[in-house]
Amino acid sequence: MSDHTKDPHDSEKPPLTDQIDHTSFSRRSMLKAGAAAAVGLGFALSPLRNIKSLLTMDEMLQNHYTKLTPEIMQQVLARLEKETYRDYGVTAHIKDFKPMPGVEYAYALNLSKCIGCRRCVYACMKENNTSRSPELQYIRVLEMKKGAINLETSDHYYNNDPVPRKDKYYMPVQCHQCENPPCVKACPIKATWQEPDGIIVIDYNWCIGCRYCIAACPYWARRFNYATPSIPGSDITADMAYLGNRIRPRGVAEKCTFCLRRVRQGLQPACAEVCPTGSRIFSNMNDPDSPIRYILSNKRVYILKEDAQTIPRFYYFFEM
Repeated sequence: MSDHTKDPHDSEKPPLTDQIDHTSFSRRSMLKAGAAAAVGLGFALSPLRNIKSLLTMDEMLQNHYTKLTPEIMQQVLARLEKETYRDYGVTAHIKDFKPMPGVEYAYALNLSKCIGCRRCVYACMKENNTSRSPELQYIRVLEMKKGAINLETSDHYYNNDPVPRKDKYYMPVQCHQCENPPCVKACPIKATWQEPDGIIVIDYNWCIGCRYCIAACPYWARRFNYATPSIPGSDITADMAYLGNRIRPRGVAEKCTFCLRRVRQGLQPACAEVCPTGSRIFSNMNDPDSPIRYILSNKRVYILKEDAQTIPRFYYFFEM
């Protein structure tokens, strides 16, 4: 196993002190050291606790994503690839995909066409390497009574075969990538932010697991990783993004990123690609000829929880 984990760039790494931003280290060290101390106490009290849950020194001293130099980022990616192989036996290829200039993504969902099959849910899990046990999903599909939009009486635990059911329609809900995101405002250490293309991302190595962002989101679009993700190696998507579908550690908030790894390479999100009815429409809102611009110009769109004033980039509409 040591052959797999040896870093060929070890000799090229700068001194550790060169990687530390001393202006922000005091805050980070206090937060992380406090968490490490609490975990350490847990080890002292429970010898059965898995020692790998402690932060490594490299993780402890890793700077915020926005302050990582390209050289340091490559070292971080190499470390994460080693950890993925160590923990899951999979050779991962992790990259740092940047936003494309002039692009602002948006999503529209045709509620007249959605049949509630949940294929989007499972395609999302596959692409984003979410835990299978306990199962963690980014997309909820709400079963609603026709004639009204009533979230209070909706059911996302429905288990009907076949779907759709008579007199029902279906509303998938996920991260709305809000222009005015309350989750970003709630984060005390700026571990989550909005990218130029509109995608709200999380630096999973910076997140301290306080869950303020989860409480702030009106769409219940964020999840918390209470346990180390359990994913069979055969189910893992090996092509990963640092801010996207890489396997997250235990104890962090995570969410939909519009399949950042895919869309920043010109592909569709996994949920849109797998939809059998074509009810999901995703494209660049800055392109006047894009499908999303056509929908916004020609359809009567509905914004979920508009009174929250989050200004989402996720729209619903019915065919008239």
